[in-house]
Amino acid sequence: MLPTRLGLRPFMRSSSTKAVPNALSLPRLQVPELRKTLDRYLRSLEPFLLEDEAHGGLPFHSAYTLRAKWADEFAAGVGSLCQERLLALDRASPNNWLDDNFWIKKAYLEWRSPLLVNSNWWLAFEDDTQIPVHAKEEMSDITPWQVRRGAWLVHRVLCFKDRLDQQELYPETTRTGIWLRDSVSKMFNSARIPKPICDLLSKPPKPTQPDALKIYVMVHNWCYAIPVYHPASPPKLMGVQEIEMRIRSVVADARKRLAAGERAIPIGALTADERDKWTVNLQHLLGLSPQNEQTHHAICHSLLGLSLDGASPSSPLTGQEGLTSHLLSIRSTNSNVANRIFDKPCTIIVDPSTRAGCSGEHSPCDALVPSIVAEWALVDRVDASCFSDPEPAPFPSKISDSAASERLDWVVDAKLEAECANAVARAKSIIDDSDGNVFWFQDYGTDWIKNTLRQSPDAYIQMVLQLAYFKTRGEFTATYETALTRMFKRGRTETIRTFTKESRAWVLGMVDGNASQQHRRNLLHHALHTHSTLTREAATGRGIDRHLLGLRLMLRPLSGEEAPLFDDELFQRSQTWKLSTSGLSAGNLFRGTGFGAMYDDGYGINYLAAPDMIKFGIESKFSCAQSSTDALKDAIFEALYEMRTLCLATDGAVSESVQATSRL
Repeated sequence: MLPTRLGLRPFMRSSSTKAVPNALSLPRLQVPELRKTLDRYLRSLEPFLLEDEAHGGLPFHSAYTLRAKWADEFAAGVGSLCQERLLALDRASPNNWLDDNFWIKKAYLEWRSPLLVNSNWWLAFEDDTQIPVHAKEEMSDITPWQVRRGAWLVHRVLCFKDRLDQQELYPETTRTGIWLRDSVSKMFNSARIPKPICDLLSKPPKPTQPDALKIYVMVHNWCYAIPVYHPASPPKLMGVQEIEMRIRSVVADARKRLAAGERAIPIGALTADERDKWTVNLQHLLGLSPQNEQTHHAICHSLLGLSLDGASPSSPLTGQEGLTSHLLSIRSTNSNVANRIFDKPCTIIVDPSTRAGCSGEHSPCDALVPSIVAEWALVDRVDASCFSDPEPAPFPSKISDSAASERLDWVVDAKLEAECANAVARAKSIIDDSDGNVFWFQDYGTDWIKNTLRQSPDAYIQMVLQLAYFKTRGEFTATYETALTRMFKRGRTETIRTFTKESRAWVLGMVDGNASQQHRRNLLHHALHTHSTLTREAATGRGIDRHLLGLRLMLRPLSGEEAPLFDDELFQRSQTWKLSTSGLSAGNLFRGTGFGAMYDDGYGINYLAAPDMIKFGIESKFSCAQSSTDALKDAIFEALYEMRTLCLATDGAVSESVQATSRL
């Protein structure tokens, strides 16, 4: 899932340096104390038990006492053995017990569902103000300005990578620099490779290997490789005009192939298929010809991808419709699903009108990382002085031999052609069922929440989502919010369990017509305080879900070990995240973002909270009668208005007794 806000401050050095004598080191992620995790887990069950009691289930006290008994037995028995095994594993792990052993496999690589929508994230960029209006109105085939913006974005992203590597940005004298350099390195020169049971990530090549100096470009479903670095020690990034010329050579070749009646086999769609199907098809593909092995190898080792999409048959450019079509074209549509390699951690995407964005495979790094890179890349718009001609020449135009590109073609047989067609059809079903959209709430943002209410904007937005979900469903659900554990060596994420006893009480107070505004405000104060506490605990390595995962994996069922704590249906229900949520930065340079719902009857929600607005990316499934992206959006906006009215009506009136209770 997408992580929480980072709050990075750009840090520049006056000169590059490879060695950093005062480099810091990050502390190790500790295995939490067993008893504290169990106590926090029991507290997280309270709202579920209260709901069960309210709907005719066991009395709260009886149900809670049973879970507390199981927790005590676990702590005194097999749980202590599991804890010792985790501690021993931690001592044997070079970085940390979680990331070295479990996380990437359990969270990503063992999943067999298609990456399309289900796992890959997507991010839509703001338009480039330096690109002329006439270019933004063009939607026919591949356009010269489309190529120029693609070249510019590739160049800017690689500039960020180089400056980070050279310690010019966020040097390793800062903890942010250590975390960011390690995280950003995983965006490049790798890919997820499908394998039976559990996928793997390709090993990055040596920086001087030829494939490591290239990007791959997708045009009309064909794949090409172009060098973007001059071979040297260290390799030197090419100028943006040279990159543009090389991309133009790709477009010229694709245009010739189309004119000759050639059509690409949509191999890209195979990467959007179920992982087991892609595993079988990739093995068959690699066995057909050494050329296929070379092509796959080149794609895996390439720095990143650039997809130049063709014209969409119906793609409005303005208003909410234009915003929607832009976001969905980045996520993928039926017309461009084969113009992607979904296994790559980062693919920049540009359409003929120069609308752009990026998408990527989630396992190497959390989506916050490419969003940081993208924001840096977007700050500087296309600079005409970097090109000999401020207006790119129309197609076709003469391409110099030095700008030659390399075709990454595949040798296929009738079986593979049929499998590609089937994969396209299955991808179409996923896309057609995805009710994804982005909405801008522009009446207020984080400034009002922080300055007027003096509350955490993130906690406030999470309470908005709790109220909105209840209003649309008449029930509560386990809610996942991502916290980043970036203060630790190789830290990734932890879960903030947003559905709490306090958030439940506040939502019920809001829908209770007899509750006073002051009572609702007091309940909101408790809910916000609880959420902020849980956020701090998760970010500082004191969350519960990663620890519970580790403990469960340390059990040895074949030796007769069992734990009623884990067999409890409520254990699973408390982790069934029908609301999967996360926030990024203020997102002033992004039009929207998104990721897929974890469950067919749930929602995937990402938000960009800016000083004066909040952008919500929401995804659900059309096939589920219980969920609706538009309906949830309306409920979110209604909740935002209701909460502002509540807070203004009771501004500063939270009683001292309530505040004192919250501090306990």
